[in-house]
Parts: sequence; structure tokens; C-alpha cells
Amino acid sequence: MTTFAIRQYGDPVLKQRTKEIEEIDGSVAKLVADMIETMYDAPGVGLAANQVGVQRRLFVYDIGTGPQAVINPRIVETSGEWTYEEGCLSVRGLSWPIVRPDAVHLVGLDLDGNEMSLEADTLEGRCFQHELDHLDGILLLERLDEDQRREALSILRARTLSLPAGDPDGLGGLLHQPS
Repeated sequence: MTTFAIRQYGDPVLKQRTKEIEEIDGSVAKLVADMIETMYDAPGVGLAANQVGVQRRLFVYDIGTGPQAVINPRIVETSGEWTYEEGCLSVRGLSWPIVRPDAVHLVGLDLDGNEMSLEADTLEGRCFQHELDHLDGILLLERLDEDQRREALSILRARTLSLPAGDPDGLGGLLHQPS
């Protein structure tokens, strides 16, 4: 098996909607196995195909009941509301309280091409919504309010520019330089 590099914020592949899988074959099964290994290695509880650079409509997950894959997933019903601290393997080390529906009804296909219909709530339901967002080209940052997003983008810019964590805009060093 192979582990993939997980694409990080700023990679354009994360902003693109993925394409439906028309044929489930050995290459899809290998992709699923490699994604599961990558997810465990990260470590994470879910991983969408575009997070490893594959523009296919597929995600894997394991919330403690063993690894699963869902091909061509769709959420057909939601209910309730739940706020929970949510992070992302493509935005490492950051998390925010995100409001999402508490319960979802997800449909898709398994690796054998059989239809799946899953009712999920709390963590499993949140995982489904998060991974489906990825497949639709939506990053966690787009679920933040304006102030949270501004702060998150400041931190991510500082990371990109390799600025000290306590100086996200890079101006702090200018204040203490001798004239």
C-alpha cells in the first residue's frame, strides 16, 4: 500500500468539485486502501479523495467501528443542529466550533457497487458532512463566521510565509529593529 501526501490549504484541487465514479474497479479498490492507510497515518477520522489529489467522488472514514468507504455520496436529509469543535487534515492544527445539522441521511455506493443508505448523527454525521463538503470543493474555512475566517487566514498566511506564530502579519520584527 501507498500513503499519499495530504493536500493543504491553498492547493487549488481542494476548491474543485469532484467527478462521479462511473465504474468501480480494482483501481478504485486500491485508491480506497491507500486512502485508509493515509487517513490512519495522518491520523484522522475521514479523508476525501481530493485531499490526496484525486478528483473522484469518494471518501473513507473510521469513527471507531472500522474503515468504510462511500462512493458517489449524497446527503438526502438533515435534521437538528449541533455545534462541535471541528478540524481538518488539510488545515492542520486548527479547529473551530462549527454549527452543522446533527443528523443526516447519506446515500451512496460501497466498493461492491451496492447502494448504501446510512442514518448518522453526532460525530459520524459530522464526518459525512465534512467529507462531502470536500468533495464539493468546500473547505472548513468557508463554514466560519467573518471574524473567525479573518483570524484563520492570518494564521495560514503566516504559516505560508514562515513567520513566527506570535507575529501573524510579520510586522512585529520591524518594531524592535535598531535604527
